[in-house]
Amino acid sequence: MAIRVSIQADTEDECVEGLAQLVDAGFQPVMMPRYMTDGRWLARAVPTRKAPTVDDGQGLEVAG
Repeated sequence: MAIRVSIQADTEDECVEGLAQLVDAGFQPVMMPRYMTDGRWLARAVPTRKAPTVDDGQGLEVAG
């Protein structure tokens, strides 16, 4: 299963800021901010490293 995160914003600046926050959190941009035909801005990112897991006796879960 592929994990992708989308940033949807009203302005280009908001979209760029959201994408920058994801990059700071360890994500890699795969689609730079683009203006969509319905009047919104959209960008996408994927994790650059596998999220750590926690085993609390009830199975594995993604931490965070």
